[in-house]
Amino acid sequence: MGTLYLIATPIGNREDISLRALRLLREVKLIAAEDTRHTGQLLAHFDIHTPLTSYFEHNKLAKLDEILAALAAGDEVALVSDAGTPGLSDPGYELVRAALDSGHAVTPVPGASALLAALVASGLPTDAFVYLGFLPRKDSDRRRLLASASHEPRTLIAFEAPHRLLESLSDIQTTLGDRSVAVARELTKLHEEIFRGSVSAAQAHFAQKEILGEITLVIAGADPRTEEKWDEARVRAELEKLANAGMKKKDAAKLIAELSGWPPREVYKATIQK
Repeated sequence: MGTLYLIATPIGNREDISLRALRLLREVKLIAAEDTRHTGQLLAHFDIHTPLTSYFEHNKLAKLDEILAALAAGDEVALVSDAGTPGLSDPGYELVRAALDSGHAVTPVPGASALLAALVASGLPTDAFVYLGFLPRKDSDRRRLLASASHEPRTLIAFEAPHRLLESLSDIQTTLGDRSVAVARELTKLHEEIFRGSVSAAQAHFAQKEILGEITLVIAGADPRTEEKWDEARVRAELEKLANAGMKKKDAAKLIAELSGWPPREVYKATIQK
């Protein structure tokens, strides 16, 4: 039986790669990479010449047989993503599951992680957190996801693309309120930035500049002391706010029902009553 190594690679600064990771990348028979060009540059920098094969979202199922065959031959195979830990919000789950089901060893090789780096530097509670993954591209889906976590007391973490940051901050304020956030950008790179403050302050800050680099959002959890049942006046006020923001009545009713604890049917009634 073979061994599949899940090797974390740097999220920016190449000096963050571990000695163990470098040794294994040299010793394995095959490296399955999310982007062979990107990983090829990393390997060239460290003078590593191990064969590469691509393994990304659109070919991951087709590549399973090739990688499993290598493992079945008793070879050691490494899985790497473009940056950070493979299998976390990128291809990897299916390969890990298939390797385990076939009786192969699966071994993690820890290293850089944008998620944990942003969390520990955020200034927000780190004792417990909820990872939301990449925020959905579609506005209604993004608001629905945020609404589902609106009463969550643990710190929230999510990834976002730079061109959607302002839209997401607006949805966070609408859905969760003007909470404390940390917006981590270009972590470990030359132009690293971690903005800490309220959601509204983050909106003002990033509205004034070009936003570049991958974004990690760290959001304060709900404060149990401020959680209280919504009265009808608040439900109507929030519905009006969402309507003015251009949200459809049906979507607004679903969102407010999740936030307020009111039955969806009662909230929808409020959208059609004058």
